[in-house]
Amino acid sequence: MKENAPNDAPALRESILLDLGGKTWDLGRTTLVMGVLNVTPDSFSDGGVYSSVEAAVEQAMAMEQEGAHIIDVGGESSRPGAMPVSAVDEIARTIPVIEGIRKKSDIPISIDTTKAEVAARAAAVGASIINDITALSFDPNMAETAAALGLPMVLMHIKGTPRDMQDDPHYDDLVGEIFEYLKKALARATACGIAPEKIILDPGIGFGKTCEDNLTIIRNIPVFARLGRPILIGASRKAFIGGILGKDAHNRASGSVGAACAAALWGAHIVRVHDVAQTIDALKVVDAVRCGVMPGGA
Repeated sequence: MKENAPNDAPALRESILLDLGGKTWDLGRTTLVMGVLNVTPDSFSDGGVYSSVEAAVEQAMAMEQEGAHIIDVGGESSRPGAMPVSAVDEIARTIPVIEGIRKKSDIPISIDTTKAEVAARAAAVGASIINDITALSFDPNMAETAAALGLPMVLMHIKGTPRDMQDDPHYDDLVGEIFEYLKKALARATACGIAPEKIILDPGIGFGKTCEDNLTIIRNIPVFARLGRPILIGASRKAFIGGILGKDAHNRASGSVGAACAAALWGAHIVRVHDVAQTIDALKVVDAVRCGVMPGGA
């Protein structure tokens, strides 16, 4: 698998229809923004900031006002070196927040979890997407649970586990190996009864990758898009941006917006971000350039 994407990448994004929370989006025209809401004590960028239900719900509402299309709620940190937490702890952190958001808004909510029990509990109180960083490989019950729930699902590539994924990651063929991993994950999911039109694929920026790997992944989004499903990119505030800018996680907003724009131009359909307002504004320009029309068709 060659690591050189075509030079005309901005023209390559497929027009894929995706139903989220009762609304159908044409992902060829609009880059969706997934706002990050970590309700954890140890996430790399915002750990502990939204530890109370009230603060987390307030942040979710702020992100919706800023234009986020999806709120991604996570109760277990997946930062490099992170230790796993129990389903009981994840449920205690996430379910009250999802309930609080749902009382105020019908915005699609994604539950960022690797555990079937957490996904099921989240769906019962209003979550409408499952975001599994292990692509169904951690919990043997996740595929069956996801199929029964019938929700859209993100399948992500990861090399190793959060605890060890950044311990000298190596690939013989970075793009080819990630492509095959996602291809097999897609086949496994559909074989378990998950509808293919509900699947979103994520090549896993920062999950067992070097700085150079992450840049190569973004340049090769058109390769992953050949699988025929929407591509999600989560580059926000990650270490490779810090490596480029020489800034810590709290000072990477501009670089994160740049990464989101680059991803969208190379064909990403969804970007997962912390800095929603800035990203929304930038992507309106990116999408106008891509589609040749102003937002709203003006």
